[in-house]
Amino acid sequence: MMRTNNWIPAVFNDLFNTDFMPKMSATAPAINVKESATGYTVELAAPGMKKEDFNVHINDEGNLIIKMEQKQEQKEEDKSVRYLRREFSFTKYEQTLILPDDVDKEKISAKVENGVLTVELPKVVVEKVKVSRQINIG
Repeated sequence: MMRTNNWIPAVFNDLFNTDFMPKMSATAPAINVKESATGYTVELAAPGMKKEDFNVHINDEGNLIIKMEQKQEQKEEDKSVRYLRREFSFTKYEQTLILPDDVDKEKISAKVENGVLTVELPKVVVEKVKVSRQINIG
């Protein structure tokens, strides 16, 4: 009688894919865009990511490009066991944002803190010059 282990993957998939431990799905991170009188703020949820995992730049067309990439392999060094399931984690995301004309592209800044990438897009400061002059009556 020949025995196969075809049941093992199904058992483990059912075990790990439950309401208590849902299967990871590939979705885009949550993104918020706020506007104030002085600028715009873009917030991107990125739990577990470090600043080295991000690339934020302006492309040739003047659009804001946000890229993030993280590779992580979970390893266990116990040689006395045989793996039936092994988890790898890979995150890659790219978002292009068309910037409004009133953004000062030279003063854009970004930081990562508490699992959130924050990109500050200050508005161009337009100084209104008040013109005061005497008008001659002809």
